[in-house]
Amino acid sequence: QVQVVESGGGLVQPGGSLRLSCVASGDIFSINDVGWYRQPPGKQRELVATIATITSGGNSNYADSVKGRFTISRDNAKNTVYLQMNSLKPEDTAVYYCNIKAVSERDIRYEYDYWGQGTQVTVSS
Repeated sequence: QVQVVESGGGLVQPGGSLRLSCVASGDIFSINDVGWYRQPPGKQRELVATIATITSGGNSNYADSVKGRFTISRDNAKNTVYLQMNSLKPEDTAVYYCNIKAVSERDIRYEYDYWGQGTQVTVSS
């Protein structure tokens, strides 16, 4: 089993900043691409940002709506993914989910998607 836990959400005023963290634990053999997604109220889940492994180039990808404001990063030694969110806007209000593509030690033949429970981000004055 691989567990994924997000933290760092909360209430922030427009223009403010938050840093989300996502820690993966359990029977991890390897972690491949990781990303952040969000689900605004009444809407579908959408991609925020992804980052590839270093061996794959370490490239990051962002939704147009967050480019220049959000930064995704990873600490492989800690099995942790971060999302630094600056210049937050009310439309960034959503539940933010971390996605880990990982290979479990229980079966190294396959890669699976693992999701956290989500962390609420509310941007409001």
